[in-house]
This record gives sequence, structure tokens and C-alpha cells, in this order.
Amino acid sequence: MTNLYGYIGKILRVDLSSGSITHVPTMDYADRFLGGRGIAAKIYWDEVSPEVKAFDPENRLIFATGPLAGIPGLSASRSTVCGKAPAMVPEQFCWSSLGGTWGAQLKFSGYDAIVVQGKSDKPVYLFIEDGVAEIRDASHLWGKSTVETVGTLKEELGGTAGVAACGPAGENEVAFAIVFADQDAAGSSGFGAVMGSKRLKAIAVAGSQKVTVANPEKLEELTKYIREISAWGHLGGPVKLTHPAEPQNVPGEEVTLENCWGCIGNCARVFIKVPDGTKGKCQCDAFYFYMLPTVKYYGKQTNLVQFYATRLCDDYGLDASAVGQMNTWLQMCYDAGILTDENTGIPLSRIGSLAYIESLVKKISLREGFGDTLAQGTERAANLVGRGAKELITDYMSRAGANYDYGPRMFPAHGLLYAMAPRQAINEVHEMGYALYPWLSYNHWKLDGAHFTTDALREVGRRFWGSELAVDFSTYDGKALAAKMIQDRESAKESLILCDFAWPIFTTHLGDHVGDPSLESKVFSAVTGKEVDEEGLYRIGERIFNLQRAILAREGHRGRESDTIPEAFFTIPLHEAAARIYNNPDCLAPGKDGEVISRKGAVVDREKFERMKDEYYQLRGWDVATGLQTKTKLEELGLQDIVKDLEQRGLIV
Repeated sequence: MTNLYGYIGKILRVDLSSGSITHVPTMDYADRFLGGRGIAAKIYWDEVSPEVKAFDPENRLIFATGPLAGIPGLSASRSTVCGKAPAMVPEQFCWSSLGGTWGAQLKFSGYDAIVVQGKSDKPVYLFIEDGVAEIRDASHLWGKSTVETVGTLKEELGGTAGVAACGPAGENEVAFAIVFADQDAAGSSGFGAVMGSKRLKAIAVAGSQKVTVANPEKLEELTKYIREISAWGHLGGPVKLTHPAEPQNVPGEEVTLENCWGCIGNCARVFIKVPDGTKGKCQCDAFYFYMLPTVKYYGKQTNLVQFYATRLCDDYGLDASAVGQMNTWLQMCYDAGILTDENTGIPLSRIGSLAYIESLVKKISLREGFGDTLAQGTERAANLVGRGAKELITDYMSRAGANYDYGPRMFPAHGLLYAMAPRQAINEVHEMGYALYPWLSYNHWKLDGAHFTTDALREVGRRFWGSELAVDFSTYDGKALAAKMIQDRESAKESLILCDFAWPIFTTHLGDHVGDPSLESKVFSAVTGKEVDEEGLYRIGERIFNLQRAILAREGHRGRESDTIPEAFFTIPLHEAAARIYNNPDCLAPGKDGEVISRKGAVVDREKFERMKDEYYQLRGWDVATGLQTKTKLEELGLQDIVKDLEQRGLIV
């Protein structure tokens, strides 16, 4: 038997309709698709037809880890959830990623991934321990909050069990319901609702399986080096992330740092305990409700309201970020006289108050009154409301109700990243977004200890994105190559799975302050014993990205005509509010020859955007006229098995 370094070696398969539980070898998929999103995409391609709806029993709910999960010091013990996602408009294949401890615990329970299909006739939960899985009754858990469900199962099964659950929003098939797991990890895209549609309340995992590595000495050497070069965090030094107009950290009686399992460190994953004893992850000021203009919505109220708002979303199992974006739209509809307290039954006149958010979250989660309309997501709700409500969704909201941080008006290359993903590809847009922070620290904020010069950023452009032009924000040149390299690297990263806050390590406090893009491949090789260099890992990422593209094509994405961004980005100039996340109100960036320029007031140039797509398709080996994949490229990538299906559908050149 082949030694399964990095892998446990089994994928669990559960059919809730029949009650059958089986497993298949991980290596049926891992050789070509690594793990995580790569394996999930291949299973989805093989088993979910385009006609299947998100809440159909035939949809697959796929939980997967990667070959690096369960190994300390790598920030790699994450899990992904994939399937046809109800939050997308239209419904299509998508993914979400969870941190915390659950990914490592799934590995320790004896499986690399779980594939759930079918629908139970009563509420159930899945319990997996040391390679043995069973479907158990969950009637006593149905209707409970996510937090209560996690706590109850830990009491019943022992504190070491990891639990991922849906809340009342998921049970009621709210389109943007989350999967909620240990350490307040939250997976978006509506997969909590897919759990609810299958009557699957939770998955609990426990066990003591060990993950072995092929070259422990080499891995130890690498992890020591990684700790050394990332000692100041992946941003490479001091940064200034909080905008002066934003709320500061929520006051709490206790503040603790609770990193995910196997974390490198330097992450601001803070939990607080507030005066009434409630405890929860406190990143609401930076991640959830930062899109709400604080003065307008909160006035002089304590920012504890924001903590409780986020906690309410967690409890009911709603995507707090999607609710935050919905709040912006609701406020605009209220200001326009389209929606009122009377015609919604929600106190919109008190938006930002605790009473407001309590009413909103409860009505959405239980689908009460106007909450039933909102439960379908902002875009679908706007279509139902009519009267100009759809026109109020402009440059603040992307697909599936997420935000447009790091948007294409500020980062020209990001137009391609947004155009080709079913959701905000946050891991992709973070690359250039995160590289800009240390540059701003040195060139604009002038922070003590900052060292990331324009020359260092240009070297990052050469090493990570193909050329110095990648970080010249005054031109569209070099951006197609940068987008391709980002997508290929991130597709591999999301299959290993490496944490987005820690990887890639493109800045450091040492030497020339520029990181090493070959580290991921070196770590993978040390763990699995399969020698893969940097280019080889990107090649695998390219295969995974092309598989994802084929899935989306089969589900309605039509190449060039679908590779679009909202009209607002061609017409509404970049303004300070839209750039709030950067703490960069003047929208400063490096331009030609490193000159500091401002992107404030910029729009996406339509003609240059289309030319950038031409270059991108050419680099991808796709058909330039249509943006469709080619048979030659797919076969070159070892994807012969998907060519026939695409040919029959006329989706390949």
C-alpha cells in the first residue's frame, strides 16, 4: 500500500436518503487536485448536473481538508465547504472556507473529506470518531441556535469533539445562512441552508488519527524558517488598518487571542467577553459591519451594538457580512421612501439600534413577514420589491451580497478576478490588497519600523505577479499576467489549504523585505514526498482553476459575455467611502517608475478592460473571441475527462 503522507486516505460518503455510509480512497482525486477546493470541484463535476438546484437532494455538500491539515506551524488546518450555493445569483457551484479547529479535527477523525447527498426525513446529525461514522437523531437540536447546538453536542460527546452546525436560518433555507463551527468559524455562500434542506443539523468529529509526513527533518527546517521570516506577520511590518471613522475594538471584560489550530501566529483573531457574560469572536469592526457609516447609523451609541449584532447573526446562523451589505441597501430604500417601518414590519427608522438588528435577524431567520423576502438575499429581494429598489444596488455590493473591497477601480487587475468568480474571491484580491498595506505604512503613514519601499513592492511584482508592471497602478499593462498568476496560486493554496491571512508570504522584515513564492511548494513536497517546484504547484492550480471554469460554464457562465463587472465601476468614480478598507482616503498607489499617484475619482476604462481580457484569454490558452476554454489547453492540463461533456454542450473551442 502506498504511504499516504499528508493524507488520511479516505473520503466519507453519506446518503441521508438511504442512510448508507461508505468511503472511497482520497488518492482517486488527490494526485490531480491536491485536496480542499480541488477535490471538491472534481466530485461536484462528476456528480452534480447543471439542472440540480441548491436545495435538491441530488446536490452534494462537500466538506474537505487539504494535505497540510493537522500539521502544526503551517496555518493550514482549514476546511472548505463546496456545492451548489443558494447565495449565488443564479445558483451555481461555489465554496466557503472555515478556520478554527474543525478542519484538523476532521482529519483526526479519520477522513480527508465528507460528501453528503440526499435528504433525511427527520433532523439528524453526523458523528464521526476514529474512522467510524453514524447518523444520529437531532430532533432535540432542531430550532436551537448555532452556539447552543455546538455547546450541546460538546457536552453529549465530550469536549474534544469538533462541531459544525447550521442555525434556525439554515433550517429555514435562508439563502445566506452560514455553517458555524468551533471557535466561531463561519462558512458563507449559503451552505448552512443546504444543510437545513437536507435536515442535517450538524457534523461532529473526534478522533486520534495521526498525520504523517514524508520528510519531517525538512519540514521542521521549513517551519522554523517560516516562523522567522513571518515574525511581524504576513504584512511584513506595522500597518494601520482601522479607518478613523470606524468603530474601535469593542470593550470587553476579557480579551483573548485564540488562533486557529496549527497557526503560525500574528493573527488578530480576538475573542472578547462583554459585561453580560456573552463571549464571541470580535472582528466585527474590521470584517462585518465596517460598511455601515458609523456616525449615521450608530450616533453616540456604544459600539457594543455591533458586537451584539454580529453575535445575533452567528446565533441564528446568518452571514453577518451579507447582512451588513443588506443594511446599506435597506437604509437607501428607507431614505428613498421605498421601504418603511409600516410596509416591512421592521423598525428601519431605527437602523443601527439593537432593537432594529434583533428584529431584522429574527424575521429573516424565521422567514416572518417581510423577512421572507429578505431571506432570499438582497438582489432577489430588490427584484421582488421593485419601485427602483434594484437601482439602489450600485458599487457597494458584489455577487451574493458581499462587498467590493479591493475593487477594480483601485486595483485594475482585480476586474479579472471579480469577473470570473461566482463570489468575491477574497483570497485572490487579498494578494495585491495586502501588499499595498506595508507600502502605505512606509510611503504614506510613515509608521515607525515600516520598511517596505516602492522598490520592494516592485520586486514583489516581479516574483509573485510576473513583472514590475503588475504594481504600476497607472496602467492596465501587466495586469492580465498578474491575474492569471494570482488565480493559479490561490487555486492551489485553497486546495492545500493554507490560511489567507498567512499565505503567500510576500513581505518580510528580513533582507530585502520580499518574501519567497516557492515556500508553498517546498512545504507540500516535504509533507507528501512528491517533489513539486513552484511552477509545478502553479500548474496544478491552473488545472483546478480550469476545472472550476468548466463547472461554471456548464452552469451558465458564457465566457467573454459573462466575464463582466457591474456597470457602476465604469460610471461611478472611486470615492473615499469605497476605499475605506484601505485606510487610504486619497486612494494612493504606486504609478509609473514608482511615482505615488492617486486612484481617487478613477473608473474602469471599458476599452482597456476588454483589451486586458484579450491578453488574459491568450495567456490562458482560451479562445480570445469568445473566452471559452479550448480542447487543446484542457488536454494539456490533464483534463481529458471533462472535454467530451463540454463538447456536447458547445462550451469548448
